Amino acid sequence: MRVEQKIFKVKHLEYIIRSANGDDAKQLSQLRLQIDGETENLDREQGEAYIDELEFVNIIKNDTESISSLFLIAEVNGVIVGFSRCAGNKLKRTAHKVEFGVCVLKAYWGFSIGKNLLIESIHWADSSDIKKINLSVLETNAKALKLYEKYGFEVEGVLKKDKLLSDGQYYDTILMGKFCG
Repeated sequence: MRVEQKIFKVKHLEYIIRSANGDDAKQLSQLRLQIDGETENLDREQGEAYIDELEFVNIIKNDTESISSLFLIAEVNGVIVGFSRCAGNKLKRTAHKVEFGVCVLKAYWGFSIGKNLLIESIHWADSSDIKKINLSVLETNAKALKLYEKYGFEVEGVLKKDKLLSDGQYYDTILMGKFCG
């Protein structure tokens, strides 16, 4: 699915949130690799589950053609600095819900990019046939937990000692959901 682009100005930074297109694939591949090396809030370490340009072209094409998926990017002066996906599926029993995920370059934290990607995704879900958005967040990511709760997500479960981080400790993954429409 595609949505209309929007311009945001937060502090001194102006950025666009828009639907991804095939021309974004190369930047997205490089961006994802960089972000994976900047934070432990995601499932992957840098280089794991690498998605190359061609794979991103296919993901974007499939998400654009699907009424139950949305791939958004955040762009500053023509450079992609973050992205989010609402990944749907075609199984009848679960076609009413999507899985939300978001990534933003560390240099752009604090400009509400993740928040605005989330808000645009919720708006899209509320105006479509999507009935529920699911996501998972590491227990140590207090800022994200607070943001998700602010926008109506509720804790639905906890995966105990689910992630092993660089400090050698295991941490819980919090499963959250929000009903839409």
